[in-house]
Amino acid sequence: AEAATERGISLAFTGYTSAPTIEMTWALILAASRHIVHENLAFRRGAWQQGIGIGLSGKTLGVLGLGRVGGAVAEVGGLFGMKVITWSPNMTPERAAERGATAVSKEELLRRSDVLTLHMVLSPKTRGLLGASELALMKPSSLLVNTSRGPLVDEAALLSALTSRRIALAALDVFDTEPLPADHPLRSLENVLGTPHIGYVADDLYRIFYGDTVKALDGWLAERAKGDKNDKSDKSDKSDKS
Repeated sequence: AEAATERGISLAFTGYTSAPTIEMTWALILAASRHIVHENLAFRRGAWQQGIGIGLSGKTLGVLGLGRVGGAVAEVGGLFGMKVITWSPNMTPERAAERGATAVSKEELLRRSDVLTLHMVLSPKTRGLLGASELALMKPSSLLVNTSRGPLVDEAALLSALTSRRIALAALDVFDTEPLPADHPLRSLENVLGTPHIGYVADDLYRIFYGDTVKALDGWLAERAKGDKNDKSDKSDKSDKS
């Protein structure tokens, strides 16, 4: 921002809402646990009731990161009757309780979670936060959900865990490389529910993005026109004096 200001470049920022990502997180959790995609494909083929879904009530929801998105996801988990536990490097019992969750250690979060959902920013410290050793702690029946940033999870370790069924399912909206290559192995695993980073792609958020962009441009053009008018006035005054 300082560099832009020094060069006379105007900066404007749009508003934002976390609602689409929160909704997407739960869409993936519900679709994965109830096998919605598989059942729909079977339905289209003329089949009926191909599997048994996994109920969420009484299960443990692990929330890794309890910010705006993670906190709201945790609250919804409580509404589904889930036991909600959480961890982040700076988590406190009081902060967790505000969202209806219980603060636990990272290891306990991994061991206990039936559904583990990630909601942390990507930084040098969080890159590869879940690697082979962390994934090995998870239940073989667990579901891993990532609508945050792909590199939070070591991709090679995740592929290995899914291929060997060390974890049952992954629901992923974010990846190390985007767009994900067409021949990427994550695209072909039956225990992966993948979507093309659409967690933020919703009409209400786009209205904010583009609406605020137009307002910013209108404001910038108005200021520029005002500046041009003042410049002309100054030149006119100097001409009169001469």
